Amino acid sequence: MEASMKPAISLPVALALSILPALAASLIGSAATLPNIPTWYMSLIKPSFTPPNWIFGPVWTLLYILMAIACYRVLRRESPTGHRWPIAAYLTQAFFNGAWSVAFFGLNSPVIGLVIIVPLWASIVWTMINFWSYDRFAGSVFVPYLAWVSFAIALNLGIWLLNP
Repeated sequence: MEASMKPAISLPVALALSILPALAASLIGSAATLPNIPTWYMSLIKPSFTPPNWIFGPVWTLLYILMAIACYRVLRRESPTGHRWPIAAYLTQAFFNGAWSVAFFGLNSPVIGLVIIVPLWASIVWTMINFWSYDRFAGSVFVPYLAWVSFAIALNLGIWLLNP
């Protein structure tokens, strides 16, 4: 006997659940980050592998767009189990994404940034696994995000070690 499928989430709700968390993380991140780049961040000793500041904006913009597209694709699919876990995973990673910017830049604290970036990394993996089970493209879209945050962990750690 075939399991009954739960319907895809409606278009307006799927759009809101996909776009608003990514947009919120982006806006919170920008509000915490931008005022601190020319002051606090510029005063830090940074690891030799630190990219130029101009690269962060385009990379994060692309990652936020990809996150929203991936979430939308998942929410528009029918599912035998519903969409509770992919939504929970997506919201969790968006929360930690914004929280990291507030901790690292807003509080000027690489150590608190490290405390937050580890669960961010884990929540990206959780989201990627959940999304993969619904839509392989949606899951694979999180690979560059995971790679970027893995790099950010190394950068965050390097900054913490170089600026006791």
